[in-house]
Amino acid sequence: MTENTADRWHSGFMRLSGLVTLAYWIEYFSSGKVRTETNRSYVEFENAFPLADGYMAALFLTTAHLLHEKRAEAVPVGIAAGSAMTYLAGMDILYNLEHGKYKKMTPEMAWEALMNGFCVIFGPLTMLRLWRARNRLDR
Repeated sequence: MTENTADRWHSGFMRLSGLVTLAYWIEYFSSGKVRTETNRSYVEFENAFPLADGYMAALFLTTAHLLHEKRAEAVPVGIAAGSAMTYLAGMDILYNLEHGKYKKMTPEMAWEALMNGFCVIFGPLTMLRLWRARNRLDR
């Protein structure tokens, strides 16, 4: 796969990550169907995430555009996006482990587990891939 093709795929996944994150929160606050529980502690925990997730989504959408344009600014913005994703996934995974949530695999929890797995792979992959691209992007 050429670097251009890999960049297009990476940009696409970054766009998808940003848009899925935004769609999740729209669904969370409008219908609540993505919620894995309704108890107070879970809702309070989840309600702490929208601002940070919005920051991460904005970074991914911005990085996707910058990488598509072959701009060097994609490197620091993308590393920030990947780092935010990795950090937020760590918070979510630890909460789920501490509360035994992976043991109750409802459809909502299966989606959450899938997203957790994606985040712990895609966040570090984004940081690594963009760091390696730092010398080939336009300055």
